[in-house]
Amino acid sequence: MNKIDKIIRDFNGSSKTIVVPYSKKLSGGYELNISRFSGLVSVIKRRSSKQIADAWSKKIFGNKFSKNQYTAKVPAVIARHTYVLETILEKINIKNKKICDLGAGEGQFLEMLKNKKIKCDLFGIEPSKKNCNLLKKKNIKNFSGTVEEYNLIKNKRKFDILTLMWTLCNTSNCMDIIKAAHNLLNKNGYIIIAESSRMLVPFKKPIQMYFGKGNPDIHPFHFSKNSLTNLLLINKFKPVYVNRYIDSDYLLIIAKKDVAIHKKKIKLDNFIKVKNFFKRWYKESENYKDELI
Repeated sequence: MNKIDKIIRDFNGSSKTIVVPYSKKLSGGYELNISRFSGLVSVIKRRSSKQIADAWSKKIFGNKFSKNQYTAKVPAVIARHTYVLETILEKINIKNKKICDLGAGEGQFLEMLKNKKIKCDLFGIEPSKKNCNLLKKKNIKNFSGTVEEYNLIKNKRKFDILTLMWTLCNTSNCMDIIKAAHNLLNKNGYIIIAESSRMLVPFKKPIQMYFGKGNPDIHPFHFSKNSLTNLLLINKFKPVYVNRYIDSDYLLIIAKKDVAIHKKKIKLDNFIKVKNFFKRWYKESENYKDELI
C-alpha cells in the first residue's frame, strides 16, 4: 500500500491508531485517536455526516457562544471571519467571481463580503433550514442541505472560490467534503480553509477548555498544518498560501484546484511526537486549573 492510500485510510478511520493521552478523562469516557502512520488526530468512532449536521442544526446553533451552543454573532467569531476575509482580499482577485461558503451558518461571512460592495456572485450551502432563512433575509442565494447532498444535484452551480471556515473539522467525512469541493470548483478555482491552530504548536489554551464533556465526534478532526495540507494534496489541490499559524490563533490555507497530486509535498506528523504533545499540554494545563471558567 502506497503513502497516499495509507493517508486516505487514516482520514477514513480505518487504520491503526493509539488513544490520545487523557482524552477519555477529559471527555467523560470517549476516545480521541492518533493515526500511527500520518499522526492525524481524529475521532475514529463517529456518527454519519447527516447525524452530525443535524446535531449542529438542531442542538448547537443558538443565541449564545458557550460550551454547548454556537453563534457567529460574537466579537471572537467576527474577528476570525474578518481575518479570513481580509486575507482573501489580499491574496485573490474576487471581482466577478462566483463564491460559495460551505457551511455558511448564519450568513455572517457572506454578509461581510457583500458589504465590501465588490461585484461578485455569492452563495451559501448550509444544512440548517433556520440559518438558510437568515441567508434569504440577507438576499443571499443558498442551498439547504449538506455539501455532499448539493454535489449530487445534476445541474448544480459551480464556483470560482470556495470557503470552509471552522467547518471541515466538524464533518464526519472530510475526504468526501474535499472531493466534493474539487468537483464544485471551476478550472483554476481556489479553496480557502480556516481552522483553529492547535496541533503541534505552542499551547494557546488549557486543554480542559479545548476538550468538552460528551461525544467528541461533534468535532471529529483536529488538524495540524501537515494533516490539512495532506488532505488537500491527495485530493488534487495545490496549496499556494499558508498563514503564520505557529503564533496565530488561526490556521489558514489557500489552495488551487489542480489536475495532479504533488506527492513530494506530503509531510507526515510523527505519531509519538503528537502523543507527547498531548502529554505536555495536559501537564502544562494543570497550572491553570484555578483560572478555568
